[in-house]
Amino acid sequence: MSHIENEPCSPARFRIIDLFAGPGGLDVAAKALGYEATGIEWDAGACATRRAAGLDTFQGDVRRYRAAFFPHAQVLTGGPPCQTFTVAGHGAGRRALDEVLQYIERLHQAVHPANAQDWTQIFRTWRKISEKLRLRELEAKEVKAEKRTVEELRALKRKALKSRLEQLGISAVDIKSALKKLKSPQSLDEFSDDELTNLLRDYGSLNDQLDKLKDRLEDLGDERTGLVLQPLWWVIERSKRPGSKPYEAVVLEQVPAVMRVWEEYAKVLASLGYRTGTQLMHTEAFGVPQTRRRAVLMARLDPAAAGNALRPDCLPKVKETHERYQPGGRQPRAGQADPLPFDTKKKADDEPETWVSMEKALKKARAIQPALPRRPAFTVISNYGTGGVPEARGRRDHDVPSATITGKVSRNRVVEKDTGEDLDRFTPAEAGVLQTFPVKYPWSGNDVSQQIGNAVPPRLALHVLRHVLEPDLSQAEAKTRLKEAAARLESWKKPERPLQIRQHGWWEGHPLTGK
Repeated sequence: MSHIENEPCSPARFRIIDLFAGPGGLDVAAKALGYEATGIEWDAGACATRRAAGLDTFQGDVRRYRAAFFPHAQVLTGGPPCQTFTVAGHGAGRRALDEVLQYIERLHQAVHPANAQDWTQIFRTWRKISEKLRLRELEAKEVKAEKRTVEELRALKRKALKSRLEQLGISAVDIKSALKKLKSPQSLDEFSDDELTNLLRDYGSLNDQLDKLKDRLEDLGDERTGLVLQPLWWVIERSKRPGSKPYEAVVLEQVPAVMRVWEEYAKVLASLGYRTGTQLMHTEAFGVPQTRRRAVLMARLDPAAAGNALRPDCLPKVKETHERYQPGGRQPRAGQADPLPFDTKKKADDEPETWVSMEKALKKARAIQPALPRRPAFTVISNYGTGGVPEARGRRDHDVPSATITGKVSRNRVVEKDTGEDLDRFTPAEAGVLQTFPVKYPWSGNDVSQQIGNAVPPRLALHVLRHVLEPDLSQAEAKTRLKEAAARLESWKKPERPLQIRQHGWWEGHPLTGK
């Protein structure tokens, strides 16, 4: 069932399985292009939104599902939730990245044609990795529970310390100052009182316990390590499991820090017979009224590529359609001369358009949904600091793209540009529009701001899906396809009835399961 008017007949009716599907950014884009998408998502709030939007969904942990459950899926997409990876230093982020890359290399060695391992051997490698991660996750849960208990005890000790200081007649100002020093309890020796001394000793002991538990959790790693490996295993399973057919295409996206992971993924996919490409994409360069960067992995099945590492003829980059935003004013693109003040030269067909501002996006959405707030010229003041200074809040005016929409978008202040007077903060509909969701998208469930902030911008997904799934279109045909799909996306209407969410095991009657 589709809820996008005048759904087109796409060049090939691919069926997509979307892992970690969120509220549906990629899925609603796929529908605008005429493809069928089924998402797997565990978050109840995101599933509520998907249900209201009529998006086909299985609810649950991706790790409980397998590629074999959906034999008729032809395309794999997804954005696994990833811990913060770092490529420098020796902290937890660097260790997490190293660990993930080691697991990917083990899987690569298992599937590489030069090693000639059969499916049983390949699966054994995956099972060993999965079991190790599972046991560590169970241990981490126990440590986290112990940590919560210690934190609760420490909070009680803190209250007891405050109460004892009050009994000793210490002023409120001195008590406040003393409590700030509790990270170094020995600094409170100025108060000579046996009961207070015992409380401080106990408090210090609890602090030491917490430090050890934090170190243990850091050593155990992050449960998301296993999640970031899931898409790779799904591709391997479909490529190597007897009786399975490889996916025709793969599209994965995440924050820029994950690019190193995608680059290693690409090597494995090349060994499995895919032409691959990675790209750091600036969302405003694809018509999204927001500056945001995403690391994207793209792959298309090409049996001639099997056995090679990254090939020189890897997938080409997705062509940018808009200029990138340069804070402080429009800047000429590399290789272009400065524009003349009154240049009336007609823009070439392949010349990028100017980025889309918040004002333009919201005005266009208001034409579709008149109930959207009418705003004077405004400035958005971020909930985040800049340059490492919490007090230096980032600011963006209405006539430029938004800063990155995060899960804290509802905390951003919106003020009148000229007077600084507070205006209403962005509604979910407005925040969704800045993420290029349809203005009538039915945001539902809990923590809507987080849903919006975590979502793939549908407009970006349009470009990537079109590029990977329709590589043979001419430039003119591709431009027309994108224009028509973008129009369908903007005019999207909520379905009359929600679509029931499926649970694990409810395979009957689903087009991807064949049951």
